[in-house]
Amino acid sequence: MPHPPLLLLLFTHIVLLSLPLSSSSSSPLPNSSLLLRPVSDPESVVRDFQRQLERSRRRALAEASCFTGNPIDDCWRCSGVDWQSDRQRLADCGIGFGRGALGGKGGPLYVVTDSSDLDPVNPTPGTLRHAAIQEGPLWIVFAADMTIHLNEELLVNSFKTLDGRGADVHVAGGACITLQYVSHVIIHNIHVHDCVPAGDANVRSSPTHYGWRTRSDGDGISLYSAANVWVDHCSLSNCADGLVDAIMGSTAITVSNCYFARHNEVMLLGHNDEYLPDSGMQVTIAFNHFGEQLVQRMPRCRRGYFHIVNNDYTRWEMYAIGGSANPTINSQGNRYIAPADPNAKEVTKRVDTEESAWTGWNWRTEGDMMVNGAFFVPSGEGLEAIYAKASSLDPKSAALIDQLTQNAGVLGSPRDNGDGTGSSAGSNGGVGMTTSSGDGSGG
Repeated sequence: MPHPPLLLLLFTHIVLLSLPLSSSSSSPLPNSSLLLRPVSDPESVVRDFQRQLERSRRRALAEASCFTGNPIDDCWRCSGVDWQSDRQRLADCGIGFGRGALGGKGGPLYVVTDSSDLDPVNPTPGTLRHAAIQEGPLWIVFAADMTIHLNEELLVNSFKTLDGRGADVHVAGGACITLQYVSHVIIHNIHVHDCVPAGDANVRSSPTHYGWRTRSDGDGISLYSAANVWVDHCSLSNCADGLVDAIMGSTAITVSNCYFARHNEVMLLGHNDEYLPDSGMQVTIAFNHFGEQLVQRMPRCRRGYFHIVNNDYTRWEMYAIGGSANPTINSQGNRYIAPADPNAKEVTKRVDTEESAWTGWNWRTEGDMMVNGAFFVPSGEGLEAIYAKASSLDPKSAALIDQLTQNAGVLGSPRDNGDGTGSSAGSNGGVGMTTSSGDGSGG
């Protein structure tokens, strides 16, 4: 982006060139004294010009990349109808275990016009909090670019869609998003970052109820006994705890097309090793980009069934996929690019478990691309009946990863929340690469 004074000069030059010229070379330009008068607020002119450039860039991106092979994006972006006039088509485009999430389908649009969060018990109409707590289906959109600093957790009610398309929306720098005892929630095209703990306060969860909240962990998006949830095209980074955590029997979840960066413990799926209700958890992780400065838990699974399919893993410092308490992990068509550290080449980690205990766990790799010495340690008997519970969509070839994940993160914005490179690894750059055979046998 050019320096603001250069933008102002360019803007002035464009205005002068667009003025009509007189037929007489000796005649001055009409109202020339007004034209030469200094602008009262030149920085506002620059800001307006920058906004126009940004809107043009977003519009061009939204109109491009049709039929990429990514089934979610192709569904709503290439339907032949302008998505802005048919926003709720998105609800028909879900995949994986969270494909049944209705969000606010069938409900009215609620336009967020106010980025403030002054009173978590009595939220102001027009704010995101006021929208999120309402009863019944609601499709929540945003009137303009905004950064929303939440003073307390945003308790999202059932049958809600948070749809950030058409604006640059950040939930950042405060408490973040909690889905507790709710279902049918879609979170789409939102930046979530720099989330911190909050609590020890009253917070409203519906028009008729508010209650005391204990101290939260500082997750980006927290699911607690939630079901039918779809998180899509979000950019998540740098939160106090997890970026996406699902615990206490949460299930029927899809996390897709997201961009994860700059974080330690990325994603926790399962409360603790002893919590039996998590045995029925089913989660799909698909078409995501795991990028800069990530350390571990992409995801870390307990019990349950987890389909990890067609993701691009370009960074980890400790491991990519971990688990305990006998989760079933089905890894298909992913690209795993190992770090340079020779002690961190393994994709997998069985957490706090002896090998004699985990050899029977069903973890398989099928069609995964292993780059730069990456390797996945499979286990279990490879029984199809077991993996059927951890299969939620047909995987595509790992050779298509660049195409499938090229738009991961928030569409039309810097997808890494603006602090990193935001670039995909692209080709393997000449480092060693293998593709798993997929027999799923233990070793």
